[in-house]
Amino acid sequence: MDVRLEPWSDSRLGLLRRINTPLMRRHVGGPETPEQLLVRHRRYLDLPSLGGVVYAVLVDGAEAGSIARHRRGWRGAEVHETGWNVLPEFQGRGVALAAGRAMLAALRAEVAADPSAPGVLHAFPAVDNAPSNALCARLGFTDGGPCDFEYPQRSGRFLRSTDWRLALR
Repeated sequence: MDVRLEPWSDSRLGLLRRINTPLMRRHVGGPETPEQLLVRHRRYLDLPSLGGVVYAVLVDGAEAGSIARHRRGWRGAEVHETGWNVLPEFQGRGVALAAGRAMLAALRAEVAADPSAPGVLHAFPAVDNAPSNALCARLGFTDGGPCDFEYPQRSGRFLRSTDWRLALR
């Protein structure tokens, strides 16, 4: 199985629509409206200018999901945050683990080249999202316990999440 990451592009709106289902979005408040989805797509396209990136996850050339990382404030410090989605037909095959490892390798290289970059990566899966919490453990994150996490950022909507932390240097 060949798992590759490609930076988000305009051609990935269809993948975003495939991710926007009740099943896929059950841990983050449910599907978004078509208008909200277009705003999200534009935000993904603009993320590199803000020091982040969203990747399409490809398995043997087929779109299998997405993984992202970006900078954000968390408890008074600037950190990197990550999140991911793997389409149902690709789940249970190690796709998220391979994508996570590839994203971590790229992020660690960036952080090593920039001493001013945040040296910590956080993930905030819902406390009841067993697969994502297990993935964090497999990727080497440390479980910081439950927290109330605002998602989307600046929305005023808080999710009960697990605060996973990983040192990048």
